[in-house]
Amino acid sequence: MTVRHFRRFLPDESATAILGNDLAAAVRPGDVLALHGDLGAGKTMLARAIIRALAANPDLEVPSPTFTVVQSYDARFPVAHFDLYRVTSVEELEELGFDEATTNGVVLVEWPERAGELLPAHSIEVVLGEEGAGRSARISASGPAADRIGRSFDIRGFLIAAGEGNASRTHLIGDASTRAYETLALADGAARILMDAPRRPDGPPIRDGRTYSQVAKLAESVVPFVAVASALKKAGFCAPVVHASDLDNGLLVLEQLGDEGVIAADGTPIPERYLAAAGLLADLHADTWPHVLPVAEGVEHRLPDYDREAMLIELSLMLDWYLPHEANRQITNDERHQFFDAWNAVLDRLERAEKTIVLRDFHSPNLIWRANHAGNDCLGLIDFQDAVYGPAAYDVASLAMDARVTVPPDLQDAVVSTYAQARARQGPFDRAAFDEAFAIMAAQRNAKVLGIFVRLNKRDGKPGYMRHLPRCRAYFAQALRHPSLAPVEQALQEIGLAEALEA
Repeated sequence: MTVRHFRRFLPDESATAILGNDLAAAVRPGDVLALHGDLGAGKTMLARAIIRALAANPDLEVPSPTFTVVQSYDARFPVAHFDLYRVTSVEELEELGFDEATTNGVVLVEWPERAGELLPAHSIEVVLGEEGAGRSARISASGPAADRIGRSFDIRGFLIAAGEGNASRTHLIGDASTRAYETLALADGAARILMDAPRRPDGPPIRDGRTYSQVAKLAESVVPFVAVASALKKAGFCAPVVHASDLDNGLLVLEQLGDEGVIAADGTPIPERYLAAAGLLADLHADTWPHVLPVAEGVEHRLPDYDREAMLIELSLMLDWYLPHEANRQITNDERHQFFDAWNAVLDRLERAEKTIVLRDFHSPNLIWRANHAGNDCLGLIDFQDAVYGPAAYDVASLAMDARVTVPPDLQDAVVSTYAQARARQGPFDRAAFDEAFAIMAAQRNAKVLGIFVRLNKRDGKPGYMRHLPRCRAYFAQALRHPSLAPVEQALQEIGLAEALEA
């Protein structure tokens, strides 16, 4: 396996803190950082910086484990900090749980040469030494750890180029895609959001040389985000300002719109905020949206059509992941044909549905409540890079049947009514056509989401999404009761899979 080498010059303690910050952003459970260097080389200082960054606490007390040998911390991951200077045998290390620590969390080891064969071969080697008036750090790593460290250092380079080289980075969240987000604390005390979204397709080619993301019209770079953010702001909606960008490398520094959402501390939806979001959608859909959106000099983004092919490839997620999981068997080719024949008959009915911009994930995780603002500025929009041009009812269904929060039936009805009444005040509005499109889009979206959540668990090792399955099953069953979905309901009954959606 190829070993990659990195070097950092550390003129002072602040540079060591930044290096610790960048390494903390890169490490994952199972990583072992072997810290080499003579006495006074700065091993403990670097370990302290890494631990404080992982704990998101710059003032955390991190004593040297010279006498205790090991100090443990509950941070973003479990962290164990070993100092082996006084260790005399491998057996002593085994008694201290060294091997277990290297399995369950992140391990920092000073004097790692004394760990003997217990030190994993894949350890990240950090060699600290004197250099001129400061110190140097030479880092060696291989495999995924090397890629993560390289990406983290690239991010620091991007921040330096943006004039924010001293920004402190704190992990914020990783979503259901390959994107990750960090909070940036700037030198002047301001806060920003870093979007880390490297350009990559979602999987191998699956149809006519195209990947799943290309067929489903999902963003493969940050370009669509910048384009849609600019268009939303130009139309008077609250989207984050893009303070700095590297479109080729998938890095953005964004305005921090706030940290208050639309759900209460007990996890229940706050009705007035959901209704405000419904009103915002009505205003959004009353506008005329161009298909081609400018991004930068010589760069533009075409808003893709949310067409039948995209909807059907998303529905395949239910057949490929969710239904086999619940039914404990694979779906046959005949059953697939019956399933898609039924859905094609249903999707024919969308021909008369109103089309507009569809933000696609218009639900609680992506709505920021701004209490001190008025009108639509009360809601900040933060996730729209997958925006398409399609049925207006889609985002209303995404809000009313929030995949992450149980929205009770009375609030669902209020969301739909608030939206429909606002649209009717704006001009001609076909309520019957909207209600039909709402049911179809609610069923299609929840079928897709059920498949995505199982895939995230089984393929990507993200089991946390499985807790949402019962809610999305209930939403799907509710949408299926609309007469327009009768072909799908009948198909599921005939192929014996209806029970899997009632589990």
